[in-house]
Amino acid sequence: MAKGKQTPRQKMINLMYLVFIAMMALNIDVEIIRSYYDSTRALKETRFLTEQKNEDIFEKTLEAKAQQVPDTYAQPWEDYKGLKTKIDLLVSSTEEIKIKLKKQSEFLDKDPKTGKDMDVSENFSALNNNEATTEYFFKEGEENSPSAGALELKKKMDDVKNYINAKFGGNEQLKKLVDRANTSLSAEYANGKSPNGKTWFQNKFYHQPLIAAISNLEIIQNDARNVQSDALALMLQEKVDASIKFNQYEAIVSAPADIQSGKKAEAVIMLGTYSNSNKISISGVSRQENGKGYLPLNTGGLGEKKIGGVITLTDATGKATQYPFTHTYNVIAGPQQVKLEQGLLLSADKMNVMYRGLENPVTGSILGADNAKLSLSAPGAVVKNTGKGKWDVIPNAGNTVKLTLSGTDPTGKSVSQVFEYRIKGIPRPQGQIRGKAVNFMPASSIPNQIVAATLPDFDFPVSFTVNSFILKLPGRAGTMIQGNSLSAAEGLLKNLRSGDVVQIYDIQATATGLGKQILKEISPITINVQ
Repeated sequence: MAKGKQTPRQKMINLMYLVFIAMMALNIDVEIIRSYYDSTRALKETRFLTEQKNEDIFEKTLEAKAQQVPDTYAQPWEDYKGLKTKIDLLVSSTEEIKIKLKKQSEFLDKDPKTGKDMDVSENFSALNNNEATTEYFFKEGEENSPSAGALELKKKMDDVKNYINAKFGGNEQLKKLVDRANTSLSAEYANGKSPNGKTWFQNKFYHQPLIAAISNLEIIQNDARNVQSDALALMLQEKVDASIKFNQYEAIVSAPADIQSGKKAEAVIMLGTYSNSNKISISGVSRQENGKGYLPLNTGGLGEKKIGGVITLTDATGKATQYPFTHTYNVIAGPQQVKLEQGLLLSADKMNVMYRGLENPVTGSILGADNAKLSLSAPGAVVKNTGKGKWDVIPNAGNTVKLTLSGTDPTGKSVSQVFEYRIKGIPRPQGQIRGKAVNFMPASSIPNQIVAATLPDFDFPVSFTVNSFILKLPGRAGTMIQGNSLSAAEGLLKNLRSGDVVQIYDIQATATGLGKQILKEISPITINVQ
């Protein structure tokens, strides 16, 4: 500024210059906080995707394996459930802290009058406020006195970390999980080495603005969910590695035990959980394809016959392990010599279970007898005759249904046999776009998509007509959309950006082919905007 006496015009210029500098500084602060805020939102969206991946893919896979192979996977599943409980508690309690800090700082997610998302500039004062953070994490704002809330957060982080060390610390294959937990879920610096002589809580929360505190809390939640994801992946990977070694497997032979004279038959021989590895060789077969051995069976004469051979597995070290196999089968003359089930046969046309409330087709027979004279009864179920030896069975309540097949064998003797089947409910339909529950596409493609529902791998002919669904866009409340097309929401989709996640849930549909069955809730659809 000029020295000496200034003219009114010069004073006005100087004042305007100071105001201009102050406005520039304020604008820089707003943009810094906006960048911080956007990064925190991105972290939150990433956490939601990780949670969805954990629940929809890894958890279901581990749980299914625990049920199918309990000797191998039951304990990892129990260990994981204990870990999930502690991580859920850490994430939820951390979310409660964020809510408290926002409320104390008078932060508003939505405009109370319009309901629209508040801009960062409108929340600048709240996001820049450091009083609420300091008061929550430090007793009476004293820098060297962590509050009860701070110590409780540390305790929950330690609970997760200590559980991982106790359960998995002795497993070399899970060392990466233990190391990550010790590093990312600790409220203390490794070996007590602080970068500036201050404690972890001081650096993260003392005199830190609200946006910094929320970001640091979101990082804790994100790290916890990533540790959970690592645990699931490594538990599954550990067992996959063990399975590749084939160190607890047996040979499997699939072949009929009774064969009618002159009819062609074939045996299939494979190892344990089937593998098409070229490290497997099978002797005693006529050909080997895609890891399976095939052997035409000798049916030229009556009586008991045997086959056998050896499955040889060569592991990564070059060590060969042998698994011998044998199989015995009977070649019989005809129906009079059938020894199974007193000569009675009954098979489910679709599967070895029956679905509650649906017409499950079954076929019954007595070899060498007139199947038109067969009868079928099923207490607690509706039975409809559809032809010679054919019925539709509609089970209702209960978990099993007993079918009684009655008739006369070729010798004129009356025979009867009870067959028990499990009853299952209709599985949960799956929401889909382009045949997938999780999609990746540009924002411009979303209005062209059709929301569908399906029952994957369901053996009955079923179709769905989607009537409505709720569309959830980032930062907006869910919107009900009528029909099955996203074109009706084109106006809502205009402002989507790359990295946004669109959720479609509460899908309402009408099913054809399920009778009067009440549909289970249709699973949601996720669209990741590219």
